Amino acid sequence: MRFITGKSEIDFMGKRKLALVLSSLLILVSLVSLAMRGLSFGIDFTGGTLIEVAYPQPVELGGIRDVLQEAGYGDAQVQHFGSARDVLIRLSPRPGKASAELSEEVLSALARANPEVSKRRVEFVGPQVGEELTEQGGLAMLYSLIGILIYVSLRFEYRFSLGAVAALVHDVLITLGVFSVLQVEFDLTVLAALLAVIGYSLNDTIVVFDRIRENFRKMRKGTPSQIMNTSINQTLSRTLMTSLTTLLVLLALFFLGGEIIHSFALALIVGIFVGTYSSIFVAGSLALALGVSKADLMPVPKEGKEADNRP
Repeated sequence: MRFITGKSEIDFMGKRKLALVLSSLLILVSLVSLAMRGLSFGIDFTGGTLIEVAYPQPVELGGIRDVLQEAGYGDAQVQHFGSARDVLIRLSPRPGKASAELSEEVLSALARANPEVSKRRVEFVGPQVGEELTEQGGLAMLYSLIGILIYVSLRFEYRFSLGAVAALVHDVLITLGVFSVLQVEFDLTVLAALLAVIGYSLNDTIVVFDRIRENFRKMRKGTPSQIMNTSINQTLSRTLMTSLTTLLVLLALFFLGGEIIHSFALALIVGIFVGTYSSIFVAGSLALALGVSKADLMPVPKEGKEADNRP
């Protein structure tokens, strides 16, 4: 790495083979984990019962989990909701028991342990609704990638569009792999975070591609690899500053926002790291591997203008 007049000169393209190996390993681990372990879907997708209760004083979650364990609901997910006095309980479906019966048994067990507990709300999500959400969520990601492919193809060149979409698929797969390996609950908020990651990563990639196109037309000397290196270095400070300031907010949400948005913040944190990496190493490298050249990005001369300049 060299720094001249305050600007970095890092040979990113020279490290693209190492980055390819790293990305391939991460994607392989993600795919194996998704195939073997799958995702830990929340009740938004699997169906179940959601119960919100309130206590007059702050309550420890460990005590509530012990009460539910004794009542036969050891698999229930318990977390604070808004404050230490409000508690959210998620129950998976039980064969042979209606959702209303489940909620009454849980509320009775909590009331025996602490008569001051009060019910705020009870919501039921049926398995059919969960299946529809799973299908619609997958289609939302697919449609967004197709739309991005069309947009980047119209704005740049098809090699860049393929590189951008491949980088986005790379980001989504690795983020899903982290959730699969760690078995963190995957719910609608995580799906929303994945769509946000796609938008963030694409924005970062577009900024780099704009500079690459500009330098391909402006720089007369240099190979495509050298021009891409120059372009990435010129946008590096913007990329890093955007990522770091975004991460500061997400880390605050992760550690201070409570369990209710824990998965959401984790998905965005992983996505920001992977998206920044892919916009630097993956998108441009794939376009370069597909054979993009200066001739592909030069503006097409207008026939009318040439005719006007003829004597």
